[in-house]
Amino acid sequence: MWLTSYYNMAFLGSVGVVFVLFAPAVVGFFTNEPDVLRAGTYCLRIVSAGYLFYAFGMVVVQAFNGAGDTVTPTIVNFFCFWMFQIPFAYIVAHPLGIGANGVYVAIAAAESLMAVVGGIIFRRGRWKQQQI
Repeated sequence: MWLTSYYNMAFLGSVGVVFVLFAPAVVGFFTNEPDVLRAGTYCLRIVSAGYLFYAFGMVVVQAFNGAGDTVTPTIVNFFCFWMFQIPFAYIVAHPLGIGANGVYVAIAAAESLMAVVGGIIFRRGRWKQQQI
């Protein structure tokens, strides 16, 4: 799991660098509307900045599934996405006034939180004692 997560981090980290550097060209491939191009470029750059954590978290959470523990990833995903990402996105978008960019930040933050929480739970190893 650790080796695979590092490989995935290298791959998605590379993709993230390309997306951050060439976001206008990537988004411009799909649209030429100035407002959509601007919003899409911000979105791609902000979300891509979280790809390293996303790459690690994706492997860790799927490792639980592969080991037969489907409860742990369900709980991690529920709390990281439903209980954290959605409220956080609303707070940074509206009350804090950041708008759509706040939603993009919430996506990267939730993916990062999932990676950290998943890594901690995996390292503790209690999932190994789960009865299948």
